[in-house]
Parts: sequence; C-alpha cells; structure tokens
Amino acid sequence: MLQELLTAVIAAGAGLAVVGATAARVVRQYERGIVFRFGRVREGVRKPGFTMIVPVVDRLYKVNMQIVTMPVPAQEGITRDNVTVRVDAVVYFKVVDPASAIIEVEDYRFAVSQMAQTSLRSIIGKSDLDDLLSNREMLNQGLELMIDSPAVGWGVQIDRVEIKDVSLPETMKRSMARQAEADRERRARVINADAELQASKKLAEAAAVMQDQPAALQLRLLQTVVAVAAEKNSTLVLPFPVELLRFLERATPPEPDSTRPAAEPAAPAPELPSDSATAVDGSPKP
Repeated sequence: MLQELLTAVIAAGAGLAVVGATAARVVRQYERGIVFRFGRVREGVRKPGFTMIVPVVDRLYKVNMQIVTMPVPAQEGITRDNVTVRVDAVVYFKVVDPASAIIEVEDYRFAVSQMAQTSLRSIIGKSDLDDLLSNREMLNQGLELMIDSPAVGWGVQIDRVEIKDVSLPETMKRSMARQAEADRERRARVINADAELQASKKLAEAAAVMQDQPAALQLRLLQTVVAVAAEKNSTLVLPFPVELLRFLERATPPEPDSTRPAAEPAAPAPELPSDSATAVDGSPKP
C-alpha cells in the first residue's frame, strides 16, 4: 500500500513538472510576449522575465522590439530626365505595437521590405539625376514618409531610410567626366584671363610711373639683370633702350671742350716811325 502511494506521488510530481515545464516561458529583455487563448489575444503584453501560460490552451508569440536594419535590393528605374539608374537603400525600423505587428500583418518584415522597394522605385521616377546624386537628404525624407505611412497601421515605426548607392551606366559616367573636365577647363581659362587683366592694369600703372620718372626704368632694368644673372648657365645680352640714353643725355650737364685751344689776346698794332708816317689819305706827312 505504501509503495503504491509513493508511486502515485512520484507520478503526480512528474506530471506537475511536465505541466510546469510546458507552461513556463521566459521573455528576454528586448522581446515582448503576446498570448493567444483559443485564438483570441489576451489583454496585456507579457513583459521581459519569467511568465506562465496555460498549457494546450495558450500560445505565446514573442516579438522582437530591437531596431531592425533591412537592406533594400537595388532597384532599376528611369529618372525624370530619362536616365537609367540602379539605386539601393537601407531601412531602419522597429516594432512599437507588438499586438498590431502580429495581428494586422502576416509578416511585418516582408511587408516593410516590399513597401520599401516600391517606394524606392517611385522616388526614382519622380526625381532627377542631379537630385539622386547631390540632394539625397530630401529624397531620404520623402522615402521615409512613403514607407512610414502604411507601416503605422502595422505597429511598425520607420526610424530612418538612407539611399546607399546610385549606379550609373558607363556611357553616362564618361559623359559626366567630360562635362566636369570641360567645366574645370572653363574655370581655369577664366582665372587665367582675370590674372592677365589684373597684370595688364598693374603694368599700365608701372608704365605711367616710368614715364613720369625715367629713373624707374633704369632701376627695373638693373633688377632684371640681377634676376637673369642669378643663373650662371646663361649668357646675358644687355640692351640699352633709347629712353635710357636720352635720360642720360639730359641728366649730364654740358662741359667745355678742352681740346680746343684758348683764344690768344690780340697783339697791339706796331707803331710806325715818324719819318715814314703817312697821312690818313695816304699822302706823305710834311
């Protein structure tokens, strides 16, 4: 009798252990639990930690509340300016309402992925190529709104959407490279022309100063000679401008000619003897 009672107690304990094992559940910190009893959702969400359900009657579904990073496959489309491109993106989202994520949509991950692909195709068709390449911030915001609008009813919140890469055809890349090269060449020519204009103005001012001060031309010539003479492997031919010779001629005072002999004083007229004096009219003096 005692043995049979002991066997029954052991069997009951084992049964309770099995029931407890099937009824015990553990919800991790980043999860929330949704309990279905006979197909109907129980009120309240099971929070992280140890929880119990009724075996056979209840079903516990765990929903991940972490932010999910979902890559969007590259979508090929034609932009508004008729350029074929391939664009891929990445979507960051998380579940904010576990009950809606389980009830309202069959697979919220697949639904968000498909919605992101269709929205990306729509954004490509509405945008220009320049917007895809340089104005991605505005496109990201528009894409986020397009995905978030239906996702709100699924209990999903779109955190952010980023366009990763824009692939262009090789012909378009070469055309853009030629355009960029031509633009850089145009800017280089404009800069050179501006530099020539400024240099010509400065040269005109320098010429005006040299015209007023001829000595400045001589100083500039000497500076040029010094600059050329710094290289010892060249032969210097020094020209003398006519203006320099004229300046030296005007600057030098006239000197007396030392080669010409000094004028000798005129000799006094010789006195004639009294006996040979003649009159003024040529007749002999008496």
